[in-house]
Amino acid sequence: MSLVPPWMAHAQGELGTEEVPGPGDNPRIVEYHMACDDTVTDDEVAWCSSFVNWCMMQSGIERTRSRAARSWMGWGSGLLVPCYGCVGVIWREAIDSWKGHVGFVVDQTDSHIVMLGGNQGNEVSVRRYAKGRLLGYRMPS
Repeated sequence: MSLVPPWMAHAQGELGTEEVPGPGDNPRIVEYHMACDDTVTDDEVAWCSSFVNWCMMQSGIERTRSRAARSWMGWGSGLLVPCYGCVGVIWREAIDSWKGHVGFVVDQTDSHIVMLGGNQGNEVSVRRYAKGRLLGYRMPS
């Protein structure tokens, strides 16, 4: 029997939460930003890391408190092999860019990792990402 990390129940419960098109903002996404001790009130500001921070906060787990996806590379302990619910960090645009994306690993294939995350198509969803974009897998220490 495998254990399900407590933050995954919170993440799964948020599936389908999406940005409000136009001038409005989804108050739930604004709440995710508050997990970063942030004053962002716009649901169109990058929020993948805010979502992961919110899920960890709901579970009483230490978090990065940063909206930067790559901040998770300095959090917890690294894993060589992913497990269900670990934090996955990928690069965006270029491997040496400051930009990235973060979410929770739910599955993998030979070529892709599958992550449940925020701001994936402007909503909390499950998406596939090429393993070639992977920066690392992390778990709480």
